[in-house]
Amino acid sequence: MDVVGGGSSTEALIGLAMGAIEAGMCNTVAIYRSMNGYSEFRIGGTGARAAQPVRGLDLAQVPFGMRSAGQNFALTFMRHMHEYGTTSAQVARVKVAHSKHASQNPKALLKERVTVEDVVGSRWIVKPLHLLDCCLETDNATCLIVTSAERARDCRHRPVAIMGVAGRVSKPRIDFHWAHGPITRVAGYYAKDIVFGQAGVGPDDVDITGSYDAFTFTTMLQLEEYGFCKKGEGGHYVSSGIIELGGRRPNNTSGGHLCEGYTHGMSMVIENVRQLRGTVDDYCPKAAEGVHTYDYGPGRCRQVKDAEITMNLGWAVPPTGSALILRR
Repeated sequence: MDVVGGGSSTEALIGLAMGAIEAGMCNTVAIYRSMNGYSEFRIGGTGARAAQPVRGLDLAQVPFGMRSAGQNFALTFMRHMHEYGTTSAQVARVKVAHSKHASQNPKALLKERVTVEDVVGSRWIVKPLHLLDCCLETDNATCLIVTSAERARDCRHRPVAIMGVAGRVSKPRIDFHWAHGPITRVAGYYAKDIVFGQAGVGPDDVDITGSYDAFTFTTMLQLEEYGFCKKGEGGHYVSSGIIELGGRRPNNTSGGHLCEGYTHGMSMVIENVRQLRGTVDDYCPKAAEGVHTYDYGPGRCRQVKDAEITMNLGWAVPPTGSALILRR
């Protein structure tokens, strides 16, 4: 089955896999994503190397310069800054945190740590997005395996349990969503009660988050709307140190799309599974044996100690998203 839906697909597909297994249609499902996102299929382009021709509702957006994801999302980002006083320097701390995490990840594409000054000093793409506010373009392939709890008990690796899924939850309208409800309100506001209700937990119970970081701002908005902080306090939340390794609730411990590589959200689920298993690969001397120091200095560890519950936040466009909660 081929499913199209951007960055909210991963969590939604896990929910579909669960349904197929529960219905007796199959025993095990492989969810995979492969893309030549650097060498050929350039997402967001508007010229000769664009991923696909302009069509449908997108035709109405072209005259207003809203063809790419960055152009489309920028309205939401700018309005948040206007209403709540969020600053570029605050949101740049998302990139700073993810770059620290990627520097501990042998598989990360961009391992260099960056500073707030690096981010806000990089060239504009579309305001308020600087170059380093944007994700990488990557050639990659990823896969997730979903099976029943009974079959998982016999697997070689420790299974991770699915507590709750919310797939493709949307605002009342997703086309021209800024005309329906606050423009700063994104899908997490509508998805949070569904997924937390299924899981029987709340934001305070989550140890690690994995947010869809196509841009630094998407991480900030998602964490805010899912209730990890109050509305309007996202800038303070992401700049407080809480999302870094060693903080109360680290986010995208692999480096995410901003630094590890762009995978349409797949790699963040894989990372959270590894975190719950205690099998994250990093630069600890005995990482291959599953032994970690929990020293988060440069070139050291990125395994979170005693993580019990993780949450993934998927984003397609501001008004549409998915979520997933896992436990050890």
